[in-house]
Amino acid sequence: MTNSLADGLDFEDMFNLAPVSLWMEDYSGLKQLFDQWRAQGVEDLLAFLKEDPERLRRCSQSYKVLQVNQYTLDLFKAADQESLKSRLHEVFRGDMLESIVNELLALWQGQLSFETRSVNYDLDGRRLDVQVRARVLPGYEDSWSRVLVSLEDVTAEVQGTAQLQQSEQYARDLFEYSPVSLWVEDFSVVKRLMDEVRARGITDFRTFLKVHPEFVTRCMQEIQVIDVNRQTLKMFGAENKTQLLRSLSRIFRGEMYDSFAEQLIDLWDGKLVQQREVVNYGLAGDVLHIHLEFSIMTSHAENWGLVLLSLVDITARKKAEAYLEYLGKHDVLTQLRNRAFYTEELNRLSRKGPWPLSLIAIDMNGLKTVNDERGHAAGDAMLRRMGEVLAKAVDAPACVCRIGGDEFMVLLPGTDERGAIALQERILSLLELNNQFYPGHTIHVSMGHACGHEGSLVEAIVQRADQAMYAEKARAYQSKERNRRSSTE
Repeated sequence: MTNSLADGLDFEDMFNLAPVSLWMEDYSGLKQLFDQWRAQGVEDLLAFLKEDPERLRRCSQSYKVLQVNQYTLDLFKAADQESLKSRLHEVFRGDMLESIVNELLALWQGQLSFETRSVNYDLDGRRLDVQVRARVLPGYEDSWSRVLVSLEDVTAEVQGTAQLQQSEQYARDLFEYSPVSLWVEDFSVVKRLMDEVRARGITDFRTFLKVHPEFVTRCMQEIQVIDVNRQTLKMFGAENKTQLLRSLSRIFRGEMYDSFAEQLIDLWDGKLVQQREVVNYGLAGDVLHIHLEFSIMTSHAENWGLVLLSLVDITARKKAEAYLEYLGKHDVLTQLRNRAFYTEELNRLSRKGPWPLSLIAIDMNGLKTVNDERGHAAGDAMLRRMGEVLAKAVDAPACVCRIGGDEFMVLLPGTDERGAIALQERILSLLELNNQFYPGHTIHVSMGHACGHEGSLVEAIVQRADQAMYAEKARAYQSKERNRRSSTE
């Protein structure tokens, strides 16, 4: 039996191999400290912390690090877990204390997740500006004894921002040679158009956009691109800025309409700093998955005349995520859906239908003999052939899953018994054609079907399909035994 790659992954592997700094921490000491202060009558945590700086240090010292992943050890220049844990006082020091106030306030207010910027130091003494994202894990809401924290090293970004303020020329160089795509835009006409809508007494802007979709298009057309950097030209495959600016309609299209509508709604609600994932297109027509960060400069908050956008190409990450998702629901050998998908889909069909629901249980006859006599490579080849046959025979919304070594199950929502019988005949017909291309390597199968109507127990339908399949398998082996005896008489 061949397992999918996803079957071998567990939480420990995913935690340790994640390409981001992950910390599993125990905040129960902090919760106990908070409970103690609340019992003493503390209501304004910020004021309480300002009264005595030692209180902030007590909060910091109440955190307990349980485990970190390999990425964290590399980031903080630690040889192993114990080295890092024993020197945490070198990691969490200095201006880090002031930076944890926001997360303390979030937790004090009952938020079980937070995001903030902080400062850490690696074991070589180098300052690290980090983006902190944390979440109290489900099941630990009452104790805070398990908190998953991720750190993103944003030192380069923070330092770059500081340097931008020092020199206009240097700022220009940073803009041009930034490793991420940067856009400077003017949204002042968009601001004026939205102000006009607001002046008409419109309060439900989302509904307004649904009724007037042309407003979104108008706003997109009124954005003035002031400048882009070299990485932008490279990302979108443009030879120069003129070519890029003349081709904006080819870049921002399709799914971008809905993303921009959401961006306008956020602007309507006063969110002048935003981030989201969007889809753009290169000038060659290639799809680009983009992480977009949008910020209206504070100096132009009144008229939106200066907007900075940074675009990071996350296409590779999206493909990797899609592949991991594929592995989680597909059998690598046959390319069919796997048992995990089969179980989820059965549960979904039992709740939502559509009915009637038919199932076809399929088992390959003699695969063990092939594996024993010709090796597992030969058996795998037959399994791949079986996967090809079933993939061609079964059309959506039906689906076929490999649920065991040589066991398959076809799910037929909205299909009665006649439809199931017709599909069995189609499978046998395609299998016969396949066998003709592989003389001497014939695949034999046993199949059984069952149908249930609304109110039926899915487990009972599965059991009946299995029983029908095993009955056919028994008949097949009995027939084979009779033929063998006849040939020896």
